Amino acid sequence: QVHLVESGGGYVQTGGSLRLSCAASGRTTNNGMAWFRQAPGKEREFVAARAGTWIGGNTDYADSVKGRFTISRDNAQNTVYLQMNSLKPEDTAVYYCAARSSPFITRARSEYDYWGQGTQVTVSS
Repeated sequence: QVHLVESGGGYVQTGGSLRLSCAASGRTTNNGMAWFRQAPGKEREFVAARAGTWIGGNTDYADSVKGRFTISRDNAQNTVYLQMNSLKPEDTAVYYCAARSSPFITRARSEYDYWGQGTQVTVSS
């Protein structure tokens, strides 16, 4: 069982930056980890993912955030981060951290076994 807690959300102006953190209760070194987001009235969508460390830790990003967001992990702290730069109003959403038992990553939210409670990010225009 993995318990995930997100933090770092907040209010920022267009062009600003935020760093989200996802602290895991157990070791997630070999888990595929991801960030999703859900805006009001929309479905939860994939943002970024990072594979388990022992298979290389490859990453994947949604086209809408590629070049602006970076997912990273600190295995010693059992924490995954999402660095968000050049934020836009359309990035406004609740951001969720997710983990799967497999070390491989996918964009399908149904493939993730554990979820955090979410953290709100609001970008003003």
